[in-house]
Amino acid sequence: MEFIKKLFLPITIPMKFIQEHFKAMIFLLILFLLFAPQSESDLTTNNLQEISLVGPIMDATAIVKQIDEAAEKESIKGVLLSINSPGGAVAPSVEIAYAIKRLKEKKPVVAYAKGTMASGSYYASIWADKIIANPGSMIGSIGVIMQGADLSEVMEKIGVKSQSVQAGKYKKVGTPDRAWEAYEVNELNKVIHGTYNMFTKDVADARNLEFDKRDFFANAHIFTAAQAMEVGLVDSIGVAYDAKAEVVALSGVKEAVWNKEDKFDLIMKKLSASTAVTLHTYFPSISLK
Repeated sequence: MEFIKKLFLPITIPMKFIQEHFKAMIFLLILFLLFAPQSESDLTTNNLQEISLVGPIMDATAIVKQIDEAAEKESIKGVLLSINSPGGAVAPSVEIAYAIKRLKEKKPVVAYAKGTMASGSYYASIWADKIIANPGSMIGSIGVIMQGADLSEVMEKIGVKSQSVQAGKYKKVGTPDRAWEAYEVNELNKVIHGTYNMFTKDVADARNLEFDKRDFFANAHIFTAAQAMEVGLVDSIGVAYDAKAEVVALSGVKEAVWNKEDKFDLIMKKLSASTAVTLHTYFPSISLK
């Protein structure tokens, strides 16, 4: 009997190990599938880079870092900013726009609207050398909004009252526990229109459009790709293949080697985009929409 056990040890020991560490092995397998290079080309240094802007823009830290690193990296000869975003908060949208402006001073950059390029995400693209839009994309919505709920009736029904101590007439502007007073709306309008003027001025300057005709290309109009081209918001219509070909042409590389975006990063972008939508639903802020 002992002889038979010893004879089968090469089989039983691995089987026992698998049974005891099955979950850990599955976890390691998932990590391997996520991070392991799929081919020899994955190990090749890329000379062109695609950077994705996906979902609502609530924080620009990660994408600005990508853009700035691409600008400084000598091996990168051109960049494609691939966009599918409805816009978002003002400040991070401006951060991305100015990062693209810095990048353009060093190497060619093409912005590609692969789905939605609206408001803040359009702002992000304006200083690209060229903007190419997918035929089925939605472009524009150049405007600014601040919205919030009036929860006073709900609070009254459930027996909740708010209280506060503040200094400054406008300190409670935008709070959701009551309807906004006329003077508060005027105060918010001052900020909204100031931001709108900045937005449309930058678009006009970057796209060589006439600022005094901004009602044609801005005013929160929503355009198809063809309509956006007519008013000067995009340079041409095409698909991802065309956008990449334009980057290759502008960069002058003989053999294009594109980066492969990290799979884990793509998963995290989708998760963070979903979280941002939820947070933005409940916490009002000034947005480019």
